[in-house]
Amino acid sequence: MSRERIGLLDVGSNTIRLVVFEKDDDHGFTELQNIKTPARLAQYMNDNEKMAEDGIKKLITVLKSFTDIAKSYNIVDLIAIATAAIRQSTNKESILARVKEEVGLDLTVLPEKKEAYYGNYAVRYTMDVVDGISIDIGGGSTEITYFENKKVKHVHSFPFGTVSLQKDFFDGLSHNDKKAIKKARKWVKKQLKSLDWLSDLGVVLVGIGGSARNYAEVFQRQTDYPIAGIHEYYMSKKNLNDTFKLFEESSMKELSSLDGLSEDRRDIIIPAGIVFTELLDVIDSKSFAISNRGLREGIIIERMNEEDEEAYDLFGIKRQTVQRLFKQYDIRPISAHQRIILADQLIKLIKDKGILDVLDTDLSLLHYGATLYYLGSYIEDDSKSQHTFYIISNTNLHGFNHKERVQLALLASYKNRSLFKQYTKYVKDWYEKDTLDLLLYMGSIIKFSEALSDSQVNVVKDMKLLDTDDGHYELVVTYSGQAIAEEYRANKHKNHIERVLGKSLDITFNQAEETADQSEV
Repeated sequence: MSRERIGLLDVGSNTIRLVVFEKDDDHGFTELQNIKTPARLAQYMNDNEKMAEDGIKKLITVLKSFTDIAKSYNIVDLIAIATAAIRQSTNKESILARVKEEVGLDLTVLPEKKEAYYGNYAVRYTMDVVDGISIDIGGGSTEITYFENKKVKHVHSFPFGTVSLQKDFFDGLSHNDKKAIKKARKWVKKQLKSLDWLSDLGVVLVGIGGSARNYAEVFQRQTDYPIAGIHEYYMSKKNLNDTFKLFEESSMKELSSLDGLSEDRRDIIIPAGIVFTELLDVIDSKSFAISNRGLREGIIIERMNEEDEEAYDLFGIKRQTVQRLFKQYDIRPISAHQRIILADQLIKLIKDKGILDVLDTDLSLLHYGATLYYLGSYIEDDSKSQHTFYIISNTNLHGFNHKERVQLALLASYKNRSLFKQYTKYVKDWYEKDTLDLLLYMGSIIKFSEALSDSQVNVVKDMKLLDTDDGHYELVVTYSGQAIAEEYRANKHKNHIERVLGKSLDITFNQAEETADQSEV
């Protein structure tokens, strides 16, 4: 399976896309190529749901081009799927036969529920959302899935999407015609309310696909969002409505200059927003989360889980993400292991003194930070803290929302308080002061743990934190072998632990007594 490449041709109602994935030995996958063209196949459907010849010719032209490109990537398998536009066509069989004859491609039409399944599969396996509704709005259909405790409860596919809504309500009108918007809203709400299981769920709404991404990206640009990426990015109901209002009040020319809005989505971004905002109201949700993983990733992840049932863990997403980063950046296992053990020991000593209150979730974050500590040295050792913070905070990490992503970055990159303040300058309003203080203290503990394992040969065997007669603390470190490097680094960096303790600290290194067996060796 090492470096195996898979191609995925996705024929949607709005867009035709080719994505080339490369898999690695750890079940991770990377996009080597992602190209698309806005074919708008849904607009070639006549009143009898038959696709016109012009639409079929456009489809075949694009598929010929994309299959030629796919061949140059030496892929082991090319998966070709089609969704609503072809699925809803009364001449579907004729279209598939033409594609087979003229392109040499077996195009698989996904049933509505299967399309919804794959998009939701990607959400459940890459986001830390336990209960939610996922929505994948395409050009000609809208898939909605309700999941509870990571299990699918209800699935429904509506036979309308951004292109068909634009055609039905805005054809011949301006993109932001008020009467058309009002009429479309009323109609969409009626469709949504036809599902008796959908109302008042109060769970997070997860948007999949390009329209959802565009809403998030535009809002981020408008608010000078400080980090990159949109996977597991959360918008409030107000954020979403404000962004819709921006589109509604903008001319088509003004939309062209909006950063984050794709040129080929300008005329369909309002129909998409109508569905998002109406659905948010119907389910009575306050949060709109974005998934950068959808149908295509769902197909790949399912395939990996079929090959190895432990490839992707529904309830261990964060852990597996950290493991993959750990291997990707070639972090030494023994170094990470020692940092975690020492950090755990220090946390326990400090907690026993009643100095820190650390929850299990905090402890997990500490372990992840210790595991990925200074991964930026993979790029350059001299500025490893800066590289570490940038990489982690600006990478779409499965299972981590954006606040958690920055928290992880702060721990894994911790060098000193000055850099910590620099890194948190633009995100201070994300966290309570107590949270920032705890992150600073946990970063200090990881930094000191690194000092105690400087030679990386596991010399520290035990630690005790004692009160001294003069009101200070003494850390007694018992070691075996040689601890010259550890003693030097620990004393050099003890100010980090003193900050946590709130008192001065003396460090005493005591060599462990050799046992009889050790002396014989």
